[in-house]
Amino acid sequence: MLNCARWNSFLDEHPAILRVWNHPITEFLKSQWFFYVLAIFIVIARFAPNFARDGGLIKGEYSIGYGAVAWIFLQSGLSMKTSRLMANMTNWRAHLTILVLSFLVTSSIVYGICCGIKAANDKNIDDWVLIGLLMTAACPTTVASNVLMTTEAGGNDLLCVCEVFIGNLLGAFITPALSQLYTDRAPFEYGNPANGNSIGSLYGRVMKQVGLSVFVPLTVGQIAQNMLPKPTKIYLDFLKKYKLKIGSYMLLLIMFSSFSTAFYQKSFTSVPHATIIFVCFFNLGIYLFFTLISYAMARPFFIPILFNEVPDESSSKFYTTMYKIFRPFYYNKRDTVCILFCGPAKTAALGVSLITSQYGDNKSHLGKLLLPLVLYQSIQVLTASLLVLPLRKWCADEQPDITPIESTDEKAIEQDMLSSSRGSSDIEKNDCIDENAA
Repeated sequence: MLNCARWNSFLDEHPAILRVWNHPITEFLKSQWFFYVLAIFIVIARFAPNFARDGGLIKGEYSIGYGAVAWIFLQSGLSMKTSRLMANMTNWRAHLTILVLSFLVTSSIVYGICCGIKAANDKNIDDWVLIGLLMTAACPTTVASNVLMTTEAGGNDLLCVCEVFIGNLLGAFITPALSQLYTDRAPFEYGNPANGNSIGSLYGRVMKQVGLSVFVPLTVGQIAQNMLPKPTKIYLDFLKKYKLKIGSYMLLLIMFSSFSTAFYQKSFTSVPHATIIFVCFFNLGIYLFFTLISYAMARPFFIPILFNEVPDESSSKFYTTMYKIFRPFYYNKRDTVCILFCGPAKTAALGVSLITSQYGDNKSHLGKLLLPLVLYQSIQVLTASLLVLPLRKWCADEQPDITPIESTDEKAIEQDMLSSSRGSSDIEKNDCIDENAA
């Protein structure tokens, strides 16, 4: 605080420097601190990979893989109302949409593209990197960055937390099944990870990861919020006052550990440079493409056209039934933001475990298999961070005027449930509950 006061005093004494410091370009550069720190961490990971890698000096798979992720969800548990969290847990339509996107749509599209690349027989593209792309596409949604980005963009972070828990829990079963499906026959049978011993231990490892890093800290945060509201409010106010972004700090550590593991396993030196360049551009293009698909599935253009009127007594039973079934699949803006960040995202925290566990002791190509996943994680974080500002402006009209620690009455709970399960146009027309009446 003393250094900050001295710096402010220095700026007051030097108006020219103050103008430069407050210039819009300078403000933009200052706002990109995340990328500067990430670049520094990547350099450190390159020259000292043993420090934060899995099994390294600080045992990154535990200190960061568990600790950093757990802190993110402890923070979520402290700031999210229990009643609203439970309301979003029952939003089965959103869960279904994101699960279909995260597992079926993304993996099937990548499989088709990889089949085309394999048929081209380009020697510059390593065959095992293509298997890595398939494994990445079959992974569940990421554990940390989507929650952080959804929160920053003003999306439904409560729904996002639910998706992380459900998606990664089911991923322990779905990801190995998809891996077997796509590598069971030509042209990728050489990469089939079938190994009874390794897959047998996979489920316990993933359950342990999800339980200790997601469920336990989230539960502890919820208990602390309800039993110790004053200390919780003091803690959150402290973070807000000094603009401490715990989620961003923890995400940097997670990426630092992922890059350290990749460098230690020589992921970037075991393949041609052309392959690395290809993977970077492929991941960027496919992430943006998946984002567009996610938006199309979150807000299908034909639903408001077919169901533009709320059914009343004069409506037919068929129209009323179809309206109740299909109209809620046109999500409001805050839920759409959550879907945009959860649908295309892939986890590195659990993805590394899923891939290494499937291949058991046959790890001669592990570096190549992990290369697409590590690069995809970096690209999805960088790209998603650029989408935060426009998405925040887009859904600004749906932001709830509710503080994190205040108690929520029954009307506010009902409003949240309605807004999570119905389209935003319906809510604005007929189902909106006046917040000021509470």
